[in-house]
Amino acid sequence: MAILVLIQMLGAVMLLLFAVRMVRTGFERASGPSLRRVIGKAAAGRVSGAASGAGVAVLLQSATAVAMLAAGFASSGFLSTAAGLSVLLGADLGSALVVQFLSFDLKWLVPLLLAVGAWMFLKIDARKVKQTGRILIGIALVLISLEMIGESTAPLKESPFMPQVAGLLADDAVTALLVGALLAFLLHSSVAAVLMIAAFAQNAGLPMSAAVPLLLGANVGAGAVAIWLTRGLDLNARRLPVGNFVFRIAGAFAALGIVSVFPLPLDQLSQDPAQQVVAFHLLFNLGLVLVCLPVVGPVARCVDLIMSANRKPDEAARVVPQSALDNRVVHVPRLALASATRELLRMGELVETMASPVMMMLERGDPREIQRLQELDREVNKIHSEIKLYVAALNRGELNDEEAERSMQLVSFAVNIERAGDLVSKNLFERALDLQKNGIHFSAEGTRELEDMHDCVLANMRLALNVLVSGDVESARELIAEKDRMRAMERASHDKHLDRLKTNTPESMETSNAHMEVVRSLKEINSLFAAVAVPILAREGQLRETRLVPAE
Repeated sequence: MAILVLIQMLGAVMLLLFAVRMVRTGFERASGPSLRRVIGKAAAGRVSGAASGAGVAVLLQSATAVAMLAAGFASSGFLSTAAGLSVLLGADLGSALVVQFLSFDLKWLVPLLLAVGAWMFLKIDARKVKQTGRILIGIALVLISLEMIGESTAPLKESPFMPQVAGLLADDAVTALLVGALLAFLLHSSVAAVLMIAAFAQNAGLPMSAAVPLLLGANVGAGAVAIWLTRGLDLNARRLPVGNFVFRIAGAFAALGIVSVFPLPLDQLSQDPAQQVVAFHLLFNLGLVLVCLPVVGPVARCVDLIMSANRKPDEAARVVPQSALDNRVVHVPRLALASATRELLRMGELVETMASPVMMMLERGDPREIQRLQELDREVNKIHSEIKLYVAALNRGELNDEEAERSMQLVSFAVNIERAGDLVSKNLFERALDLQKNGIHFSAEGTRELEDMHDCVLANMRLALNVLVSGDVESARELIAEKDRMRAMERASHDKHLDRLKTNTPESMETSNAHMEVVRSLKEINSLFAAVAVPILAREGQLRETRLVPAE
């Protein structure tokens, strides 16, 4: 019986983790660049940073995912430690809000979410609609998994050992806190850990005297997860999770001391034990935001000072990725082509790194950051030259027709990526420098148009790199369809911009040339990456020879 309960509980927890990941994946694929841009703008202020972190955490259903995004911006120099800590405090509150929402009785929504979500995902090709379907399916699976957790924990209430375990945890708060931290760390999800503790309180008779320290431990463990996941990143990235962990562990022990002296009036909030657990979790994270947000500056300086002092000598220099071009296999076409593909993928990822902060640079770019990003174009040009020479050496050997065609496709795509890097570096970033130098900005409507196009380009860059590796026909078709969509977005932006000029909108008048240049550059970058799909579809006979209507 005990083994069956354990299997049921394990299956329910794994389904919950899978469902939460499914929702997060849907939001990242549908609106990933927009979410990153929200985090990137968090440097504007502490309150706005916390609000940004909370909003993105609610959408992604994960404070850890927000921590990884913020760590990436900190690593790139776009986010200070203080601003990043504000984001992470807000993200933890947003994660608590997700738990509060999921704790409501929403079983009646499951059939509707599954029906609508599956129809959108399976029947509609538009990327955002398809990913919205994925999100709805994921939410339905979350609700199903919560019901399964409740059913699997119910028999524990009658088990002879449960009162002993509950009593031990209730009598030793520090042990309970450590158990809760270990649970959250193993699950890599505070949402799953808190919902499990709530289920135990509801169905297995876990007293609040044990549930509260378990809950505080889960908050500490969730902070440790981000430290673990960023352990391989540079010093700037690691500062954020360490600072947030300091807040969480200090807050947990402070809360533990308070509840040991003053009994919590949780029964006034709800008579439901699960709702009491969730309410305390929300209040704890809200309290952390209110108490810690005013002191993120001093804490950030302390973290910077301590971690800089402990920096290893070899950590000052950033590790440069090694070339994937292996001269030892240049006489083995199959391996050499795979080697060139890997290097081409690295080249594309560098251009993606350059292109990701383009909108931030256009809006409020720092010349030093723009210059640092422009320097990446030198590495792109270097890789481009090395790939051409490598493929030329490869072609001196004996290649069959398929291998020769593949080698030419790789060189052609390398040329495209190099051109895309030039467009980012010499067109978009130069425009950003001009805008900052002259102190002018795009209109609000123009900014939204450019942001939508930029989001589309970034998503298509990732799709193109996936197509490069996989050669998947359906993904190639989606990439060409997105090229048509980008053409329509360019025309729409052009027409709307002319309308704004007719109405003498001041910002549009000042930035007219810059706006049109950015639109053209984004469209061309998208076309250069989308070209990777052409040979795949041509091989499958899924491309027309011409777009011209036959002459009469």
